[in-house]
Amino acid sequence: MKINILVCDWFEEWQSPETPTYAEMLQRLFSAVAPALEYKIFDVCRGVFPAEFHADERYLIPGSHDSAYDDTPRVRQLIRLIREMDAAKVRMAGICFGHQVIAQALGGKVEKARQGWGTGVRRSAVCAPKASGYFPEGTVSLLYNHHDQVTVLPPQAVCFAQSDFCPCEGFYVDDRILTFQGHPEYTPDYSRHLLLHHAGDEPEAVKAKALASLDCPTDAAIAAEWMINMLG
Repeated sequence: MKINILVCDWFEEWQSPETPTYAEMLQRLFSAVAPALEYKIFDVCRGVFPAEFHADERYLIPGSHDSAYDDTPRVRQLIRLIREMDAAKVRMAGICFGHQVIAQALGGKVEKARQGWGTGVRRSAVCAPKASGYFPEGTVSLLYNHHDQVTVLPPQAVCFAQSDFCPCEGFYVDDRILTFQGHPEYTPDYSRHLLLHHAGDEPEAVKAKALASLDCPTDAAIAAEWMINMLG
């Protein structure tokens, strides 16, 4: 199976010498679950979009500095592409910004969160039977780094996890779209690097709580497995 990764941001200013590229982080996540996967990179953040899409291929929209409600040519073009893929019943997955922009494209709403910055490890309650098969304990824990949230779901979407901080931690549409607000591709070391070196304008109390949370286990591998099974 081929996964087309629509890279919406390279986060180059967030990298350290030990940090892989953002596309490599994503490939490591999924290849640990399904080693035979093939990948193709589309540099969406530099204007390189798929000229066409294929029903037998899969599409992943990951994180970005952009907001899903930005009125920019790049975001508008991405929203058009998502709508075209949805109309063609193409299978796709979204992570963080990808989760938000898919929601925005399909009739939902994304806004700056009044709760503030969401970061560190967060545990959410599973609220849909389809998710319970992957998270039988009734919760899902992931690493987070976001300021925006989905505040209104697309009409056809089903929310599968909720928390007091974020009312929609992820959603699915039938068996062809699956999104996560969290970052299963992040590692604790990468999150620690961001918190210590690239969060200077953020509240110190939030950073301290997030740093303390990084020792908590996450369900990143299970999230990746669900995305692969859904895409497959």
